[in-house]
Amino acid sequence: MFIDEADIVVIAGDGGDGCVSFRREKYIPRGGPDGGDGGDGGSVYIVADPSYNTLQHLSGKHTWKAGRGGNGEGKNRHGKNGNDVFIPVPPGTIVRDADLGVVLKDLSQPNDQICVAKGGKGGKGNAHFANAVNQTPRHATKGQPGQVRHLHLELKLIADVGLVGKPNAGKSTLLRRLSAARPKVAEYPFTTVEPVLGIVELSDDRRFVMVDIPGLIEGAHAGAGLGEAFLRHIERTKILVHIVDICPLDGDPVENYRIINDELRFYSPTLVEKPQIVVANKMDLTKSQENLKRFRDAIGVDVIPISAARGDGLDVLTEKIWKVLQENTSVEQDNVKGK
Repeated sequence: MFIDEADIVVIAGDGGDGCVSFRREKYIPRGGPDGGDGGDGGSVYIVADPSYNTLQHLSGKHTWKAGRGGNGEGKNRHGKNGNDVFIPVPPGTIVRDADLGVVLKDLSQPNDQICVAKGGKGGKGNAHFANAVNQTPRHATKGQPGQVRHLHLELKLIADVGLVGKPNAGKSTLLRRLSAARPKVAEYPFTTVEPVLGIVELSDDRRFVMVDIPGLIEGAHAGAGLGEAFLRHIERTKILVHIVDICPLDGDPVENYRIINDELRFYSPTLVEKPQIVVANKMDLTKSQENLKRFRDAIGVDVIPISAARGDGLDVLTEKIWKVLQENTSVEQDNVKGK
């Protein structure tokens, strides 16, 4: 099961208490204070672990608690520090404080981490308070409580290319053709019910990561169909590949193209501003050439014709994707240098 959101509670360990103790030895009748400090409580960390690609492992465990610090002891023995807890999540996970509604960190890179709950400091033993005026202090301090937080975790998959289009436009068939990913393919809408990542290999050791999300329908941005729940997974992509069924059983290619772009715009204006490659799929069907000419004239942008089922035009498409990716990467690098 693909799970991309989770709510958890993190509880850091309390600090151990300081100890009140006095040195007691046979030939030293008036030993001074020797109560040790308490240990610090363990903290809770969230770590981006590339071996995970979903938050499913968090669905059965909602509370994560670090270890308590040990109490101080006589003979100036320091209490043991509590054990830290590390929660693994997929890279691309956004960590929010659920109570405050603020983003604590976007764990966008592998091995990124954040301390989400700090352990309490250990209390001070009475040896800590000895001085020239008070040589036999009889008090120690309690350990401080660990931090408690309610967190909302949201995963946004990290891919170079996002596939968008209406249900049954052929996105899953294309991903199967281009990569080792095996999304379900069938002749009914919403065959894809969760995002699927695939690595597309080109010549000369070139590669890029492509993500397929469930098909979008009109009203997806407001919760219709499955699209709204997964649109977040194309927000991180560098470019979009818009797959259009050039011979749909119902509807019109031009109208379908506009519906999808409207849904992207309604969900997030930045999505529709991403570089977009428009692909006319199912060119193996009758009337596809006639529909393609009308489609090109209507939308006024370059269109790449393919047949994902037969494999026609895929080399042209992947080279175009690679070219646009490189151009987009160069622009991003220039923008960073200009800051």
